[in-house]
Amino acid sequence: MKETLNKFYTFSNSWPGTIVIVLFVIFFIAQAFRIPSGSMKDTLLIGDHLFAKKFAYGITMPHIPFLEMSVMPWSDSLRLVDGDKPKRGDIVIFRYPHNPKQHFVKRCVATPGDELFVMDKNLYLHHKEGDEWIKENFKEYEIIEFGTKLWVKNPYMKEHKGIHHDDKIINQGHEQMMPLFKLAPLRVNDRNYFMMGDNRDHSNDSRFWGAVPYDNIEGTPWFVYFSIDKNWEIRWDRVGKTPTDLEGDYHLDLARKERLKIDKDDHGIY
Repeated sequence: MKETLNKFYTFSNSWPGTIVIVLFVIFFIAQAFRIPSGSMKDTLLIGDHLFAKKFAYGITMPHIPFLEMSVMPWSDSLRLVDGDKPKRGDIVIFRYPHNPKQHFVKRCVATPGDELFVMDKNLYLHHKEGDEWIKENFKEYEIIEFGTKLWVKNPYMKEHKGIHHDDKIINQGHEQMMPLFKLAPLRVNDRNYFMMGDNRDHSNDSRFWGAVPYDNIEGTPWFVYFSIDKNWEIRWDRVGKTPTDLEGDYHLDLARKERLKIDKDDHGIY
């Protein structure tokens, strides 16, 4: 055993060993990302740099960092091994279905079998567990009856206070903006997950391009290791915090003061 450990120590201190270990960590344990847009304000902010927990939902197909090239270029698969599935309310990092080289981060608002619709910006969700389950578990939420089923209005806003709407965004009849205000009832298919940004009126998400296949899901934000604002000042109060920590009222108050014009970038997470 001691001899094996000595060999591993020697290998890990060599250049090939260091590269192998770093790639193993990036491929299967943790990968660094940054937040370039405001779609997840007030939970995650522009300038947050975070580590993603890669093993949260199984094992994804390893891709070479920056190049986003699969280590198995002969295969189109994005997943090696299935694992846990995203739960309602989870913040999820995934590959954009229409461009798998691009990563997005959103909140999972509906899982396979759930039904939902959007009306006047509000999300209405019918959980697959049925009406009685909804009445038992959402006593503090507004519940409506529509089409013989019960629907929970904005089912995540009480628990996740970073979710919000922008009162300045109003319905002016622009077709490309309509999913923000109205989305016809739909059912989430098997192995698919419906994602929405916490900054509901400034998020390019499943309302526009559909649910995310399970195979595209990469992981979940682990913790912020660095954060910097538009003035290049370090936000020390966010460093080391998990998304759950950042949803505290104190951090959300700071975030609201820092709301910026939505920024866009071709790299990072959206």
